[in-house]
Amino acid sequence: QVQLVESGGGLVQAGGSLRLSCAASGRTGSTYVMGWFRQAPGKEREFVAVVSRSGTTTYYTDSVQGRFTVSRDNAKNTVYLQMNNLKPEDTAVYYCAADIATISSRPDKYDYWGQGTQVTVSS
Repeated sequence: QVQLVESGGGLVQAGGSLRLSCAASGRTGSTYVMGWFRQAPGKEREFVAVVSRSGTTTYYTDSVQGRFTVSRDNAKNTVYLQMNNLKPEDTAVYYCAADIATISSRPDKYDYWGQGTQVTVSS
């Protein structure tokens, strides 16, 4: 079992920045692929970014490419999502997730999920 805890969400004005963190505990001896997803009210959960086990490979959804950066510190069992130039449409609950197998943008491929952290961007 792996436990994931997100932090760093909050209220920010458009154009501002936030850095989300996702701390993993439990069976973290095996490094996981880590993904970030978000869910806005009335919408389905959508893929935001993913980082490989080593941290050398990353993928982003088109709407955040160039604004968001995903990274990880395996020594600290922590994954980060740096979000710059935030827009009102980025408002959502952000979740981190762990996948033992493959890099994927599909939520159903992930084995473990955090509880989420709210990000609200005002215009």
